[in-house]
Amino acid sequence: MNLAIILQAKPVVVDSLTKAKIAANSEKFSQIDPWGVGLTVIGMFVVFMSLLVLYLMFMNITKLLNYRVKQRKKEKVEKEKEITKEEPVFTGELNAAICLAVGLYLDEIHDKENTILTINRVARTYSPWSSKIYGLRQCPR
Repeated sequence: MNLAIILQAKPVVVDSLTKAKIAANSEKFSQIDPWGVGLTVIGMFVVFMSLLVLYLMFMNITKLLNYRVKQRKKEKVEKEKEITKEEPVFTGELNAAICLAVGLYLDEIHDKENTILTINRVARTYSPWSSKIYGLRQCPR
């Protein structure tokens, strides 16, 4: 029974202790800074410093990203240079295989089909899709 009373009274005691501590601290602060000028200066300093830090952070992020893009381009160019430095070796067998592949490809391009193209005229000339009646608004006069 006593435990239940203590558990119910505990939040009230903690709440009153916190309120008492806040009241004591606010009285100390009002004695130190009665008009609130110090608090205002500190608050403005914190806001402007955080804005300065954010500005510097965003500026440096852009520079960092641009630097990374330039590095990737340099790496890509260097890899292409390394690849192009190797000279291909063409042998007679390789040339024959290339010629055979090109010849087979060119033979398959030309189909031996007869193409018959017919255009039939449609008997229906009226279509609601092309009707001007549905596209205009009617003005009652």
